Amino acid sequence: MRYEIIRRIVLSEKHVLIAILAFASACSQSDTAPIATGTNETAIAFESQSGEIVDAYRGTFSVPENRATPDSRTLALHYVRFPSTNDDPGPPIVYLAGGPGGSGAWFAGSWRFPLFMALREFGDVIAFDQRGTGESNDTPTCTSSKRIVDTAVTSDKAFVEMHQAALRECMAFWEDHGVDLRGYTTVQNAIDLDDLRRHLGAEKLSLWGISYGSHLALAALKQMGDRIDRVVIASAEGLDQTIKLPARTDDYFGRLQQATDSQSSEASISLDLRASMRSVHARLEESPLKLVVPQEDEDAVEVLFQRRDMQRLAASMIADPGRFANQLVHIYAELDRGETGPLVAALQRRLEPNAAISFRAMPVMMDIASGAGNGRRMLIEEQAQTALLGQFLSDTLYLIDAAPSYGLGNSFREKPVSEVPLLLLSGTLDGRTYIESQREAVSGLKNRQLVTVRNAGHNLFMVSPEVTETILEFMRGEPVDGREIVVDLPEF
Repeated sequence: MRYEIIRRIVLSEKHVLIAILAFASACSQSDTAPIATGTNETAIAFESQSGEIVDAYRGTFSVPENRATPDSRTLALHYVRFPSTNDDPGPPIVYLAGGPGGSGAWFAGSWRFPLFMALREFGDVIAFDQRGTGESNDTPTCTSSKRIVDTAVTSDKAFVEMHQAALRECMAFWEDHGVDLRGYTTVQNAIDLDDLRRHLGAEKLSLWGISYGSHLALAALKQMGDRIDRVVIASAEGLDQTIKLPARTDDYFGRLQQATDSQSSEASISLDLRASMRSVHARLEESPLKLVVPQEDEDAVEVLFQRRDMQRLAASMIADPGRFANQLVHIYAELDRGETGPLVAALQRRLEPNAAISFRAMPVMMDIASGAGNGRRMLIEEQAQTALLGQFLSDTLYLIDAAPSYGLGNSFREKPVSEVPLLLLSGTLDGRTYIESQREAVSGLKNRQLVTVRNAGHNLFMVSPEVTETILEFMRGEPVDGREIVVDLPEF
């Protein structure tokens, strides 16, 4: 059974096509756009999804796919540059999208557009498409010959082995297409940022990122720290935190429980969430559910829904309380009562019936390369034996065994040590990157400032005007450390 697992920010093929078309439209030529000033840039009129149009530049520069190989093929990396509104601008501010796999240019036109515009006060703002993403992606998506049959019971062992075999097949497919998979690491990605700095003619860059973008920013602090002016990150993923600790996910469900308990309206749900989850998982383990799931413009499909399917579905819905986690609470509450309606509704939007296992090169190989140290992996596997989501919190946990020689090693995973000023914003209801883990990730940074956004989840940049103002204050050099921003809870 295949779901659109929203593990980071990974769009379906349909949404990728929509995004590409929208981006192409946004970057249409305009007679009123400014004249480009070298550096291989073209003047454009950039249109956001909300219809706002601003002058910008579309640029490109070249990097080796794998710098360790003398005859490496060359990649063309793309970006959109929004010129500063300041007569005396500071270093360019580079946006690093999450994922891995998100397009910086796409996010520039999305709901984060106002923050892109606000940051022009301090310097040119660069919406960067990292290697293997957006306009910088020339690696084909691989659809393997492996598929999980939706109507048959599949053991966890067989499921894992099938995905590992599919990845090995895809790795051979990419290599046959001339892709050097050893080029898709966060180290190579960080060196790209230094090449971008030189391409822009800047002495330093400021970095602004979220989720995997924070992972990349932390790696860049180790790679080119003396060429970085300031860093703003949210929902941080440390260099040894690509695979999350299952016990901390269980703690997150406890915080979600407290959020539901804090509401007393007639519409709110009253349940012991973690007990309900264990009960539902146990019943699904004993007797998988036979479901009929309607499909848009197609006949309904029958599926056999197993305990593992529920764990993977839950893992895809915990990032933000207002987007999916509240739906997840309803699904468990109703399943505990024997009602499948909310589950079927969720599957209707996510189920890809009998789909073949497929991968994009950049996201899967970046995560495998970052991986986990031996000690951390042993801890993860020990915790997974009793954790609510078991081994299915992260696909990377078992996919790394299909490519054991591609890891970056323990030296990469050591925390950065730096005096570069850094702002970290963390949501208390982030189910992807947990607040205590985030603060551990930046503990080696002397000039860190920590801001808590209470009741916010993973995607927190636009949850409150106070978040924007806090970022702007930090960029002006004002102290914000210890600040707490409170946003409203969604109705559970």
